[in-house]
Amino acid sequence: MPRLAPMKTKDGRLSYEAAGDPSMPPLVFLHGIGGAARAWRGQLKFFRDRYRTVAWDMPGYGGSAPLATVSIATLADALQDFLQQVGAMKPTLVGHSIGGMIVQQLLANHPDIANAIVLAQTSPAFGKPDGDWQKAFIKARLGPLDRGETLASLAPSLVKELVGDDPDIGGMELARECMASVPEATYRATMLSMLGFDQRTALKDIVVPTLLLPGSKDKNAPAPMMAKMAKYIPSAKYIELEGIGHLANLEHPGAFNAALDSFLKANAAATAVMA
Repeated sequence: MPRLAPMKTKDGRLSYEAAGDPSMPPLVFLHGIGGAARAWRGQLKFFRDRYRTVAWDMPGYGGSAPLATVSIATLADALQDFLQQVGAMKPTLVGHSIGGMIVQQLLANHPDIANAIVLAQTSPAFGKPDGDWQKAFIKARLGPLDRGETLASLAPSLVKELVGDDPDIGGMELARECMASVPEATYRATMLSMLGFDQRTALKDIVVPTLLLPGSKDKNAPAPMMAKMAKYIPSAKYIELEGIGHLANLEHPGAFNAALDSFLKANAAATAVMA
């Protein structure tokens, strides 16, 4: 199994999991609001023969210290620091859900920081803080906590709502464990951090090879929205995962890994030709 390796950044302690030889190209995985570094263990193992695979615990998750102020911008800054600290120069970044938002923000600030990116079950915008849809979304997620529920009690129903057809049993158990372990304060702050996020006009400026990876049954980041998103990103590749919801790498790891592997191999071949 990949080892858990705590590390220090200048803003505090971040934890992460890693596998593979440090001399190999870095492949970095970023989880969603209900996730953790360990949600990517299947991918760390699958790709470790060709990459140094790394998955962080986002600030406030796992062994990672929370940020004083949580926004997509401050999370992107934390990611930049993290990449420097683990020596992940020109990584391929795989961002799931809010992880994909953080990747977009990072590239808006540093267009050449990555070798390639994968935007999995994510969105280019969340919208205005006072929008009716946004308020309803936040209320649906935080309302049960306001009424006394806990993430441990909510995890089974929350995960069930996120997935598509015939999800992997082990993956669902891990998804519930990750969701249940998120500190409530972290969950609230990270959920609210999406308010006002909007990188739609920056999509055209993404210059690195990009894979858009939606699930056809995803209600949080619908496939038609991600297909439209792909049209604005130069040379983007779009692969829709049929029957899969919002937790693709845990629902159907084989399909997720195959799509990612195909993209990585194509990008490596193109890079070799250019060299």
